[in-house]
Amino acid sequence: MDIRAYNRKAWNREVAEGNIWTIPVDPQAIALARQGVWSVLLTPTRPVPASWFPRMEQAKVLCLASGGGQQAPVFAAAGAVVTVLDNSPKQLQQDRMVAEREGLELTLIEGDMADPSMFEDHQFDLIFHPVSNVFVPDVKPVWREAYRVLRPGGTMLAGFINPVLYLFDFNLMEEKGELAVTYAIPYSDLTSLPPEKRARHLESGEPVEFGHTLEDQIGGQIEAGFLINGFYEDVDPENLIDQYISTFIATKAVKTS
Repeated sequence: MDIRAYNRKAWNREVAEGNIWTIPVDPQAIALARQGVWSVLLTPTRPVPASWFPRMEQAKVLCLASGGGQQAPVFAAAGAVVTVLDNSPKQLQQDRMVAEREGLELTLIEGDMADPSMFEDHQFDLIFHPVSNVFVPDVKPVWREAYRVLRPGGTMLAGFINPVLYLFDFNLMEEKGELAVTYAIPYSDLTSLPPEKRARHLESGEPVEFGHTLEDQIGGQIEAGFLINGFYEDVDPENLIDQYISTFIATKAVKTS
C-alpha cells in the first residue's frame, strides 16, 4: 500500500469536510500577528509558550507537515520567512488562500515529512511540526532530516500523540464510553486492526494512523542529535481517555552543534 498517496487523498478529503485542523486563521489573527501579538498550537488546546520561539523577524521557518492555513501565515505576519512542506495539496491551498488574502509570502511545497531532501543542510532557524507524524509509519527519519536541515543552534518544536491513546478500542470509546485495552504499542491501522475493521477503515477514506512508541518519539529526537529542553502535555477534551491521562505531548528540541 502506498501510505503517502492514501493519506494525501484522505487529508484532501478532511479539508473538504472541514476538519478543525484545516480551517485557516481569520484576518484578525493576521492583523494581531503583524503587531507582535500571536500564538499557535502544536497540540489541540494549549498554546506554545512564547519563550519557545526565537526572534521571528527574518527567521527562516519550516512548517513541517503543517499545512492548513493556521500557523505558517501567522509566522509570516510576525516577520518570518516561511516554507511549508505538506503532503496534502488541499492543505497547502489553505495556506495559499490566506497568503493571497493577506498579502503574505509563503513558499509552499508538496512532499513527504520524512524526506525533505529538497532542502539544504543547515537551512532553517526553526522547524514547527504539529501533531502529524502519526501519519507516517516510521518517525525516526523525520527527526534525522529535521536535524539535518536546521542550522546549529536552531530549534524544533514538535507535537505528537502519547501512544497510550492507541491501546484502546476507539469504537467502544465512542459508542459505549468504555475503555478497553485492545492493542499493543507500536500501533498501526494496517497491522493492528483485525481484517474486517481494517477494511472498514480503509473504505471510509479516513487517514491511516500509526501510534509510535515514546522511545521513538522522544528517544528518536535525542538519537538524532537534539537536546530536548522543553516539554508539556495537553488534552483533547473530546477523548474519553483524556479524563485520566493527557494524550498529547509537545517538545522543544535544540540542535546544539
